[in-house]
Amino acid sequence: MRRSMLFLPGNSPNMLLNANILGSDSVILDLEDAVAPTEKDSARILVRNAIQSLGYTKEVIVRMNPIDSPYWEKDLDTIVPVEPDMIMPTKVSGAKDIQIIAEYITKLETELGLEVGKIKLIPLIETALGVERAFEIASADPRVTCIFLGGEDFTADMRCVRTKPGNEIFYARSRMVVAARAAGVDVMDTPWTDVEDIEGLIEDTKLAKSLGFSGKASISPRHVAAINEVFSPTEAEIQYAKDVMDTIEKAKAEGKGVVSLRGKMIDAPIVNRARQVLEMAEAIKGGR
Repeated sequence: MRRSMLFLPGNSPNMLLNANILGSDSVILDLEDAVAPTEKDSARILVRNAIQSLGYTKEVIVRMNPIDSPYWEKDLDTIVPVEPDMIMPTKVSGAKDIQIIAEYITKLETELGLEVGKIKLIPLIETALGVERAFEIASADPRVTCIFLGGEDFTADMRCVRTKPGNEIFYARSRMVVAARAAGVDVMDTPWTDVEDIEGLIEDTKLAKSLGFSGKASISPRHVAAINEVFSPTEAEIQYAKDVMDTIEKAKAEGKGVVSLRGKMIDAPIVNRARQVLEMAEAIKGGR
């Protein structure tokens, strides 16, 4: 279940310590943008120790530095031994980037005697080239289980201004969702960057959900509750899903091939959607 992902600076002991109580489904421990070059080494050690000793109950993702930087191998050398759930490669522009990282992780897992393939990847796509190659990236390696749009860097690469209405990233959002669904992986939306504008956050999150995103990332703990609420099924949706499954079971018992509920024919897409709603409701009820 990935409704919400919360970025936490890898060089902030207080934020790392409080990760379990901030409400997000996943936490992203950041070694890239949030950490100055002079603090990269200490941040790696801090994040490694936090994963090792704090007993996180959330999905743990570590955002690494890009492969054209001098830091990425050290990031993986330090972090892979403590087996986070996922690694987030940054500035991903194509399948080759993912394959290089996946091969390096496999080498480390093999040398350390760890389960090969256990650590998954969530590529951060934040360039025009990356968006155009989104399906290639999403299907580059079995480790990839989710892709993620970075709106701020994408608009910078596009030489346009990021706005609250978000018209300038509509194509990128749509392209990302289609690519992810075609590849059979999840897809996370870019954060809302105005910490104070909760109403705007809610509208932007509703738009992301309507486009087919699995969830949304956040740069502020204040945004997590609203994101979780928007991406959670309502009581009415849960009840309808139960009614759909009950109707299907009853039809099977009676030998009926065609059934309807509340005046609407129940076909395979409706049944699949009902299953998804009930699975999400159960996942939310059960925690991680």
